[in-house]
Parts: sequence; structure tokens; C-alpha cells
Amino acid sequence: MAVKRLFGVVPQRPNLDFALTAREILTFHGAYFGLPARESHQRAAELLDRFQLSERADHMVRGFSGGMMQRLSIARALMHDPAVLFLDEPTVGLDPQTRLVVWDLIREYNRRGKTILLTTHNMEEADELCQRIGIIDHGRMIACDTPAALKASVPGGWLLRLRFSRSTPELADRLRAIDGIREVRPSADGAVDLYADRGGALLPAVVAAASAVGAEIHDVHLSEPSLENLFLLHTGRGLRE
Repeated sequence: MAVKRLFGVVPQRPNLDFALTAREILTFHGAYFGLPARESHQRAAELLDRFQLSERADHMVRGFSGGMMQRLSIARALMHDPAVLFLDEPTVGLDPQTRLVVWDLIREYNRRGKTILLTTHNMEEADELCQRIGIIDHGRMIACDTPAALKASVPGGWLLRLRFSRSTPELADRLRAIDGIREVRPSADGAVDLYADRGGALLPAVVAAASAVGAEIHDVHLSEPSLENLFLLHTGRGLRE
């Protein structure tokens, strides 16, 4: 039990007891971890207030929205004040307002000196919340560093995604020859990813390269240096299981 008290876990899908009220869920959790009844009720009241659930404290959770259930799940994990908090996709499916509330609560807990391990597919979330990020693909760690260092490791930083009427080895060679383009990655569907040190300024040269081989540009998307660019660089654009 002493070891268990060090950890708090929030699963991806809330697993709350629908036969209980929000307050009961918290106090029962506190009792499970050996908190005295008075301390458990006081802490439950504090967490309900912090997570903006006080008005629904004595309501059955079966009527809660997804965001309210997720906030209550996090509050439950914090009842015994764990030193390490595990969060599995904590904001998946939440509306933007609730997501920002959850982000603030995570930051606040971390500022108290607690360790948080967060799994997420939301690159913005990882960038905003994490001090150190590990990217895992098919069970293998493919990159691990601070957000700034990871973004700086993308060749050139910028990603230009283009779709051409025809994509040929000759076109790829001409694109690689453009000053500022660090890497060219063609795909089977006619799309090409260009990793470059700048964005829109390269488009005239890209258009000229395409015209030289009789290809037209059908679609262009520019994105600044980001963790998403890094993820795509290492894993490609195919669907992941």
C-alpha cells in the first residue's frame, strides 16, 4: 500500500461508478488509500471546487458530460496526493474550454513538484505541457528530448506538403536541387513532403521545377516547425494501429 500511495492513474476512458455521487467517488477513493474520514471529506470538497464540480457534488455521475467525468477522474486520482501521476489521453474528446481547464490543472499539479507521465496523440498538448517528450512508434522509442530540441531536429524545420498532377524521379531531383530544401519525400499517391529552412518563399522555385517536367501543383500546405512535423518525419503518413 505504501508504494501504491505514490501513484495516481487516470485512464483514457473514465471508469467511474455510476451508482455513486461525485463526492462519494472521491471519499471512497480516499478511504481506500487510508485517509481519515475528516481529511477525506475536506480534500474531496477542495478538489470538487478546484475542478469546478461543487454544484454537482451530490449528483449521480451517470448524468455528467464527458468533460465533467474526465475532470472527476483526475480529481479522484489526486485524492491521495500521489507523487507520480499517470495520464492516458486526458483530453481526448473534450471541448476546447474543458481541455484548457484540464491543461491548467495539470500545470498546477506539476508546479507543486509532482511528476506527471502523459500519453497523448495531440502534438499541441505535448508541446504545451511536457518538459521532455518521447515519441514511440510500434513500441520503439524513436526520439526523446525537450520540445524545443525535438522541433529543432527537423531538417530545416518547415514542412511543405504538395500534391502534383504527376510525381516522377526527375521532379524529385529538381526539388532537391532547390536552395533551402533539405529533404524530399515522395509518396505513392502523387504527394511530396519537402523539409525546408523556409516556407512560402520557396514556392516560386517549386512551381518552376514542376513546370520544367510538365507537372502541375494541385494542393499546397505549409507548416512551421512543430512536433507534428517531427512525428511525420520519423513515422511517415501511413495510418498507425
